Amino acid sequence: MLKGQIFKIHSDFYYVNSDNQIYECKIREVLKKQKQKILVGDFVEFNDGAIEKILPRKNFITRPSVSNIDRVIIISAVKEPELSFVQLNRYISFAKYHKLDTVLCFNKNDLSNDDSTIEKVFSIYEPLGYDILFTSALEGYGIEDFKELLKGKISVLCGASGVGKSSLINAVCPGLNLKTKSVSDKTLRGTHTTRHCEIISLDNENTRIVDTPGFSNLKFDFLMPNEVDLLFDEIAKYKNQCKFQNCLHITEAGCAVKENIDKIDETRYQSYCEFVKEALDYKEKVKYQGVKSESFHKHHNDKTAVKISARKRQSARNTLKQNIYKDIENERID
Repeated sequence: MLKGQIFKIHSDFYYVNSDNQIYECKIREVLKKQKQKILVGDFVEFNDGAIEKILPRKNFITRPSVSNIDRVIIISAVKEPELSFVQLNRYISFAKYHKLDTVLCFNKNDLSNDDSTIEKVFSIYEPLGYDILFTSALEGYGIEDFKELLKGKISVLCGASGVGKSSLINAVCPGLNLKTKSVSDKTLRGTHTTRHCEIISLDNENTRIVDTPGFSNLKFDFLMPNEVDLLFDEIAKYKNQCKFQNCLHITEAGCAVKENIDKIDETRYQSYCEFVKEALDYKEKVKYQGVKSESFHKHHNDKTAVKISARKRQSARNTLKQNIYKDIENERID
């Protein structure tokens, strides 16, 4: 049995790197029945071109779907497309939810002659403890610092389309020649050049990048409204001072967050309110529609087995009862 890491998934094929050898694999039918989702970055056991087992993950994120990473580098553009602080806060909060080390990288620095954006970025995120890097893939500005940031780590790059993720990778490793496209003049938004997640090895020192497709429709439709404030340190620190334990810090009386709103950046609070609204919509969905689903596999003694569905279990119980009744009836006749 061989072990390796999945570095790319395309259609139904899983490409596994094992000791610098590439293997094209399919997934065993038993894993499909267990409905275990395999992610780029997963370590697996495989044999004869078939993946037999998914090894335990150190961590993972669902958007983009990647596992076993050391840090998230959120790439934003200073200009083209215009920097959206709400979108940036969305990525930051998502990474915080998954408890991942996060670095903020602002690319296309050559396109801006206005220092106000740079000053605003530092004033908001430096006090929150985030490492901040400004780069220009076109002019080579900050590329050496970017290389040092990547060294010896598995880093996932995420951000909207057109912010220059592929351009930055090309600047770090020119031989890759990843496809790049300019921002659309009509929509002022980037176009997708990366179509799937892929781990790219940059050197022999275990420096790897996960290049990901750009996306912008990430929503907080998976957690409860009273959990959103935990994703904002500057809001969470006032949480226990509020009059009501379930305070959402929007319209409630006796809210310590509202009393200290002048100490919280406007774009951060705006982002928080938007994410709470999405969480409220999710809560309504859970309340009236229900989203509970039965697990298709179970774990016992470090082994994974297919779990029999509730319907089949009930059917089996009914059959057992019928057989018992038949035995009792036969005994009476005898």
